[in-house]
Amino acid sequence: QALLVESGGGSVQSGESLALTCTSSGFHFNAYCMGWFRQAPGKEREGVAFVDINGGTSYSVSVQGRFTISRDKVKNNIYLQMNSLRSQDTAMYYCAAVGPTYCSGGYLPRESEYNYWGQGTQVTVSS
Repeated sequence: QALLVESGGGSVQSGESLALTCTSSGFHFNAYCMGWFRQAPGKEREGVAFVDINGGTSYSVSVQGRFTISRDKVKNNIYLQMNSLRSQDTAMYYCAAVGPTYCSGGYLPRESEYNYWGQGTQVTVSS
């Protein structure tokens, strides 16, 4: 059974940093692309960052240059380093995994194509 567990969320001041971790189990992690998503109150969930099986990354415009996604193929973890946080970054953050069907050749998967999701970790940024 696939399981994704996020950790590292919390409350910080604007300008500070947080590092999120997503621990994966129950599926072949190294064959899956991974993503971080977030959902703020009253808003739709949005993709934040994506990492493919080779470590190639993609970011939303709103976090480009401030957030860094990475993966550890030994620990089956992904990470999201978030710097220069803003109040607009306040949201529940989710990690997700997408399998080989849509994880290939530079394709950026749609949210609906992800196979597994974590329960989320809350990030609150106060101005």
